[in-house]
Amino acid sequence: MLDTLNGLFLLIAHSPLVAIALKGKPYLMKLPRHAEIWLAPYLRDRLRKSMQPRKPKRAWVAITDHYEPLGRGVSIETALGRVAQWREKWPRIADDAPRDSAGQHPQYSFFYPQEEYRRDLLDGIAEIVRLGIGDVEVHLHHDHELSDSFIRKVTDYCRRLTCDHGLLRQQDGRTVFGFIHGNWALDNSRPDGKRCGLSGEIALLRDLGCYADFTMPSAPSATQGRVLNQIYWCTSNPGNRPKSFDRGIEATVGGGRRGDLLMITGPFGLRFSERLMPRLETGELAGNDLPTPSRVRRWFDLAPSIGEDIFLKLYTHGAMEGNFGPLLGGGLSSLFAQLAEEADRRGTEIHWATAYEMYRAIADLIRPT
Repeated sequence: MLDTLNGLFLLIAHSPLVAIALKGKPYLMKLPRHAEIWLAPYLRDRLRKSMQPRKPKRAWVAITDHYEPLGRGVSIETALGRVAQWREKWPRIADDAPRDSAGQHPQYSFFYPQEEYRRDLLDGIAEIVRLGIGDVEVHLHHDHELSDSFIRKVTDYCRRLTCDHGLLRQQDGRTVFGFIHGNWALDNSRPDGKRCGLSGEIALLRDLGCYADFTMPSAPSATQGRVLNQIYWCTSNPGNRPKSFDRGIEATVGGGRRGDLLMITGPFGLRFSERLMPRLETGELAGNDLPTPSRVRRWFDLAPSIGEDIFLKLYTHGAMEGNFGPLLGGGLSSLFAQLAEEADRRGTEIHWATAYEMYRAIADLIRPT
């Protein structure tokens, strides 16, 4: 039965048009780009969850911001102004938002790009971290990279964050960090090899102290992996073939470490709310796509789970004016209120988390007994 369904899913996924029935009449629906990568796994995920209904006890929520204050080539004055907006407004938003089940304020994780490093910009974000409502992790854009230069970049950057700003963490005597790959091209996953160039990146990240990767989902990019709505372990491909995260082993309660690097993915699916054509749902918070009650419900339904816990990893590019204006102007306040309301409606504990705190919750669950 499953083999037949898999074949059907693959046939559907390789067609740009899918026939569906609306009000009893056939209708051809055009799918978003690169559906050949993700549609079959998505349908399998929906089938699996429909056959295994769940009522989670806890929901962990982390916002992972691809935070680029110098993005789009702006001046340092503009970049400093962007950071100042977050320094001024985010603490008030966090203070006014509903507390979680443990009495904690909402958290915010700034994945700051290595290539945009400036001490004055990081100092402003470090002030937010010291207030106990944020954290900083590693973000990197690169191209035509070599192993030696990658190791040097990440090592030097982690040292700067730790020694100059008091950021990142020590675990088992070494500095550890969460990672997001710029331009989504983790492990040289673009078909043209651009904006990375470094196959074998998964094993290098493991060796450098990366505790988890938070890059996915990346659709509609061709870099999107085939494992959806799961927390899972991936292992570098033999011979350093690219896109090792295209397959992996799902993290389970008591299952322990099962690969080179833990992949913490965000909700992925299709949504039809108030429109005929489907739209990809990837957990992105954008100025033109703010959270709504229907999106929040969708996130809860799609979220990866381990045992009785679900994990909502949302993301944004919050340094850009088109995003931070709406987010700081009410979007984030609505987000936390809607998440708390949905959790209450489902009888689920809500937990606001940094990226690292989400990882620690996962690590506690999968630790062998």
